[in-house]
Amino acid sequence: MEMKPKDCDEQAEILKILGNPIRLCIARGLIKKGSCNVTYMEECLGVSQSSISQHLSKLKSAGIVKGYRSGTEIYYEVVSESAKKIINAIYEEEN
Repeated sequence: MEMKPKDCDEQAEILKILGNPIRLCIARGLIKKGSCNVTYMEECLGVSQSSISQHLSKLKSAGIVKGYRSGTEIYYEVVSESAKKIINAIYEEEN
């Protein structure tokens, strides 16, 4: 085996963040939809706005998602290619 644990650091960090079911659902939903705002996530997931905001904060800190403003709304999208690959592998989906 020629791989060292250090070679897997990025993926391990992403898996750690995505280990929470709500964060995994948010990231998967963003990949499938492209981008959306917190209100839409709240309706889809049935989770409070404050809870979604906390989870988005962790996803943003990890560099998995990024938000952009459109008028008065902030829309989020998955920007980490590594996270996209991991999520697509879990669900055996293509972008």
